[in-house]
Amino acid sequence: MKLFIPKQHGAWAMLIIPFWLGVIDGGFLWLHLPLFIGWLLLYLATYPMLLLFKKKKIPFYTKWTLIYMIPALLLLLIPFVERPAIIFFGLLMLPFFIINAYYTSKNQDRAFMNDLSAIFAFCIAGLASSYLVRGVVMPETILFPFLASVVFFIGCTFYVKSMIREKNNTNFKLFSWAYHLLLVITWAASGFWIAAIAFIPSLLRAILFYGKNLSAKQVGIYEIINSAIFFIIIAIQIVLFK
Repeated sequence: MKLFIPKQHGAWAMLIIPFWLGVIDGGFLWLHLPLFIGWLLLYLATYPMLLLFKKKKIPFYTKWTLIYMIPALLLLLIPFVERPAIIFFGLLMLPFFIINAYYTSKNQDRAFMNDLSAIFAFCIAGLASSYLVRGVVMPETILFPFLASVVFFIGCTFYVKSMIREKNNTNFKLFSWAYHLLLVITWAASGFWIAAIAFIPSLLRAILFYGKNLSAKQVGIYEIINSAIFFIIIAIQIVLFK
């Protein structure tokens, strides 16, 4: 049986990076393994679940929702028993899921607000992975990997749109460049020099790659490399910040 998996390749980086930055921030427990696998399966389940709102192929999408959702919930029960309050983060994700469902029902999956809500939902998983060890809802350091991930992936959204759907929109290009430059300046001015360095590759690729005849696949490959660089440098910042 061929697996039914999402086609949005960028979502995999959002699935992985915030979660494991949260682990680096809070420390690793064996409970992170069922939490991550459960989180992975939950993401896979939400893909066909959202497609149900298009009101097409309902039996097919329902089947795949259940195939992923049932083991996801069983695995998530393991860390839930240890930290019952972790369900709080799942509840935080619900409003963003509702927004995604709305845009899916309107066939506006590429809308910026839809992308933004997905980014926040993915990054909340990083808060959950850090909380699993700490048992504290909002310690000072838990916000850094969350905020860094949110603004990074928003930048990725601007960049990809400037390369594909908005490639002929000069105003959008300038807005994307200004956003990436502002991130570097803001992190540096805040004293997070290492974090500022993590955003420099994003700034350079936003400017240097603009107007290049890159395919969607090439754009995606470069984003994987950029995301890996971001993860490594932010991980270093987290370790030193601790």
